[in-house]
Amino acid sequence: MKAALLQMVSGVSMPHNLDSAADLLAQAAAQGAELAVLPEYFCLLGQRDTDKLAITEAFGDGPMQNRLSGMAAQHGVWLVAGSLPIAVPGDRSRVRNTCLVFNPSGECVARYDKIHLFHFDNGVERYDEARVQQAGDTPVCFDLPSRDGHTWRIGLSICFDVRFPALYRQLANMGAHVMLVPSAFTHHTGAAHWEVLMRARAIDSLVWVGAAAQGGLHENGRQTWGHSMWVDPWGQVLACQPQLAACVMADLDMRVLLERRAQLPSLCTQPQ
Repeated sequence: MKAALLQMVSGVSMPHNLDSAADLLAQAAAQGAELAVLPEYFCLLGQRDTDKLAITEAFGDGPMQNRLSGMAAQHGVWLVAGSLPIAVPGDRSRVRNTCLVFNPSGECVARYDKIHLFHFDNGVERYDEARVQQAGDTPVCFDLPSRDGHTWRIGLSICFDVRFPALYRQLANMGAHVMLVPSAFTHHTGAAHWEVLMRARAIDSLVWVGAAAQGGLHENGRQTWGHSMWVDPWGQVLACQPQLAACVMADLDMRVLLERRAQLPSLCTQPQ
């Protein structure tokens, strides 16, 4: 299965970011991608954490969701919309950091709310997503019937989740063959931990890992690490884009996954 990670350098204009995402998706579709993955916060990296409250949408309807649905249907691809702010009913001060999945007909077929909220303070950089975000609590997978004849089970996660291996073992026990990690890693933490975490999650569960990232200097002054990468079930990095907007392609092969699991049967359960 051909799959694409859409690395972005999102800014403070939601419409402009959506246009950039549409351009990258068109590139991916032109290269034969069946699956395309946007990064965390693809729709907005604002001047303040609270800026996302202004573009919050109710689940199931809104300009961003309608545009994403149309993009998936236009190109006939499975589109994983890294994360966008979805309203918390009854609480206008907080949102869910939500990953939505649209099928090639434009239907939203899966929703994952980020479980582990980022907190980091090194005395210079300070982040605390819990100030404006409400954590999710449910692991999510979806099934993708591919042109290669296999039905791929895809596990969803977002950025800081990657530091919590128990979540990925849950996804593996739910039958995941691929785990996606749309992200907006800081440059500081990315330089230290990004690659080793992505490779570790692939090795832990003998899965393909696709991490679509924000990668560059943003309008708000934030520097993100980038390095969107595909990692195979043996922990080898197959494709990587260090910085700037790009479409990062890979051919995911179910035979490779099944061979590695047969060679090293370390999972609690085996997908059918």
